[in-house]
Amino acid sequence: MTRTVRLRLLTHLALIALVVLLAFPVYYALVTSTLTFREAYQYPPRLLPGGELWHNLQEAWVRAKFGRLFFNSTVISLVVAFVKIVLSLLAAFAYTHFRFRGAGFLFALSMITQMLPLPVRILPTYELMDRFHWINTYYALTVPFFASTTGILLFRQFYLTVPRELSDAARVDGAGPMRYFWQILVPLSRTNIAALFVIEFIFMWSQYLWPLIVTNTADMRVVQIGLKMLIASEQIAPEWNVIMAGTVIAMVPPLVVLIALRKSFAQGIAMQSEK
Repeated sequence: MTRTVRLRLLTHLALIALVVLLAFPVYYALVTSTLTFREAYQYPPRLLPGGELWHNLQEAWVRAKFGRLFFNSTVISLVVAFVKIVLSLLAAFAYTHFRFRGAGFLFALSMITQMLPLPVRILPTYELMDRFHWINTYYALTVPFFASTTGILLFRQFYLTVPRELSDAARVDGAGPMRYFWQILVPLSRTNIAALFVIEFIFMWSQYLWPLIVTNTADMRVVQIGLKMLIASEQIAPEWNVIMAGTVIAMVPPLVVLIALRKSFAQGIAMQSEK
């Protein structure tokens, strides 16, 4: 066995071990969601599936009222992802194809906002939502997330690689800036759009702290709060079989989005890595 083959074998073994390590919590959650209450607490832990999956899924769905929570989380995630993509596309187009005073300062200022930790922004944002009378509304759950520095940077870096001759040729053909943007740049950005959509959808689907702060009725809660409600049950010991069943339910939409857009997502991330 040559040195190259040994190195390749060790690399594959290390990658397989890493995948197993990362996937084991998900597997254990799936197994636990199929067990009874007693089986979930047995020691050593059971690593083979049981036969209570459907019952646990029904129990979690009814107890946490996941129907309404799923609707809220889906609306919030889709609206924020769509608006972020549109605003990021337009902002990146403005930064790369127009010359205006203060462009560099504004871009640097938007990048600085990434350095602000979430706790610093919670109080002023909450006060702003309260002044607008948006507490416990979809506005409070979506509008504060519309601006995306990550999206602007993603599309700006891509637009800088587009040959300038392309816009000159479009101008010669009589295409205005917005026509060039919608008919040429946006189609070229489809892999980056898919990558940003996956990132933002999963990010919004995972939100817990902000929805907990700005909502005060069960009708406006989101999926992550529903999972917390399952943990804080009236039982002496948490029903981990039901909790993990709820976790499995909550994992489905992000997983579907990731699987549906996996190729474009990987291509978009790879393009940014190469740049």
